[in-house]
Formats: sequence, structure tokens, C-alpha cells
Amino acid sequence: MQQKVTIIAEAGVNHNGSAEMAVRLIDAAAKAGADAVKFQTFRTEQVMISDAPKAIYQLKQTSMEESQYEMVRKFELDEAAHFRLQKHAEEREIAFISTAFDLDSLHFLLSMNVPFLKIASGEIENAPLLRMAALSGKKVLLSTGMSDLGEIEEALGVLAFGYLERAGAKGSPGREAFRQAYDSEAGRNALETHVSLLHCTTEYPAPFSEVNLRVIQTLRQCFALPVGYSDHTAGIAVPIAAAALGASVLEKHLTLDHDLPGPDHRASLEPEEFARMVQEIRRAEQSIGGPVKRPSPSELRNRAIVRKSLVAACPIQKGECYTEYNLAAKRPAGGRSPMEYFDLLGKKADRSYKEDEVIR
Repeated sequence: MQQKVTIIAEAGVNHNGSAEMAVRLIDAAAKAGADAVKFQTFRTEQVMISDAPKAIYQLKQTSMEESQYEMVRKFELDEAAHFRLQKHAEEREIAFISTAFDLDSLHFLLSMNVPFLKIASGEIENAPLLRMAALSGKKVLLSTGMSDLGEIEEALGVLAFGYLERAGAKGSPGREAFRQAYDSEAGRNALETHVSLLHCTTEYPAPFSEVNLRVIQTLRQCFALPVGYSDHTAGIAVPIAAAALGASVLEKHLTLDHDLPGPDHRASLEPEEFARMVQEIRRAEQSIGGPVKRPSPSELRNRAIVRKSLVAACPIQKGECYTEYNLAAKRPAGGRSPMEYFDLLGKKADRSYKEDEVIR
């Protein structure tokens, strides 16, 4: 039976830079039944240059006059806010995690002793960040949006190198060293112990036609690692389908209000809808079950009632031959199976039967 799906409420920057709103997002995630609530940790000047362009979806949801740098800077939470949120999450019995987008932020999250590290899709080529994440010895959740299999393999090579380096392996980091680490048995073992992948379509909201949930199975087959799904579609249908396909982790954006200003609110779920998604995912994972086809306990209770027996379609005298006119299949089961119908035709009855009497 499939293990319980880990559900992450992606609060991200939907707090709009307000620690008070971030606390309310934690409350909403905990009430909805999420296993973890995730934020984003960054120092804007270390993440982008001052004139970095906005993505199209950001332009649609925010001021065109405002640069991406100016927009993102407003969403920074200071260290004190992080510790406050971590404490509040602990009080609400929900895991606190965050995505680091730069090395200083990664070091800070490690000082907070977060349970694992999330690497965003945009950082899949950020070798220094990947290496440092692995050197920490923490488990890593690697999102794979905007990437192909070769790029994922290369990122896994960096992680494998970092884990081996932590274990005492010598060598200088570089693409060839990363490839060798990925190809080594020790490197693959380190990845199997520490790394999970997230399939993702990096668009907000993501078009249903571009989701390609079958990639979950492809990633699992190619890399022999646990695979989850980070969802950016509208509504809850796709994450439920991902759970049915065996996603180990499901991540979905959470907002307090779709109409709040900011880049991600429109592609997020409000608290009541998020809670409904959690409920439906839990139902979906219960329904997956095992691969053996056999009657379930509740089916066994119904089988005798729903299946049929051979009965006399009209009175049959002893010694009379069974024919298609005097034999019928009717509920309940318990007598001769209708599978014997053709074998009985032409044979003589060894006793008399009244109409609708079960043939013994």
C-alpha cells in the first residue's frame, strides 16, 4: 500500500512581506490538514540584478512600472520573522520549511535546523547552492520545472558529489567530477537516501495541457528516487490525480485571498479550498491500495446476493432434460453456477423442481 502523501502548503511570498499575514497562513495550513508549510528565504541583491525582467505572469499580476527587483524586495522576511514563524508552526504542530535562493539564506535555514531543504526549479543549475545543500547532510526536495532529464541528472550529480564530499571523498568540484559522482555506486546510494524529486510545470497558473503528470512515472523510472508533484494549476483536480499516480509529496500554493496584490495569489488556493484538496487527496491515496485483484471484504459480503444461481424457469419433472426453456439464471448465488448452464443442457434432472427452485 502506498505511504501517506506529504502535503506541503506553499505559502511562498503570499504573506506580501507581512509577518502577521505569514502567521495567518500557518494557521490556515495547519487547520487545512497540511503536513508542512513552506516559505521562501532570500536576499534580493544576491538573487537578481537590479534590472532583471519580470515573468509574463508577474507582469499580469503586478505593476508594469515596478521592476522584479523592487517587487521581490518587498517580500523579504527578516531573521526574526523566520524564528517567529518557526515557533508558531511548532505550536500548531505543522513542519516549517523554506526555500533558499542564495547561499547566505541556505546557511541561515541550516542554522534554524529545518527538517529538509527545498531547491526551487530555477536553481536546478545553481551548482554552488546544490553542493552546499548536500554538504549539509540534509535531505533535499529538488523541483524540476523547466528542465529536461539531462539537466536533472546533472543536478543530481552535484548533489551526489556534495554528499560524498561530506562523507570524506576527495576531489575538486566540476562537471566531470559531478558526472563521476552520479555514476558511482556510492553517489547513487547517497541520492537514494537523501533526495526526492518534484515534477513541476513552472507557469502561474499552469495550463492543464502542459502538466504531463505521466512525467512522475518517468522520473521514478529514470532516477529510482521518490517523486512528488508541485502544482501550479487552477483548482484541485490535478493534485488529486497526482496522488493517484503515486506522488510521494504534493505541494500547492496557499493564499488568504485570491484578490490580494502580488504575483502568486491568483494561482493559489484559499483556505477552504485547500482543506477540501487535502481531504480529497487523503481519500484518493486510500483508494490506491495494492496491485492484487481479488474480492475485497465488503465485496465478499455482497457476492452471494448479487451473483446468480441456475434455477428452474418452470416446473421440471424428474428425468426431464434440461433445456434453454426450463433453465434460467437468477439471484441469489448458492446453487449451481450459471457457468454450468451449457454443461447441463440435454442432461436429465435427478429430481423434480418447482418454478424458481434453485438447481442443486
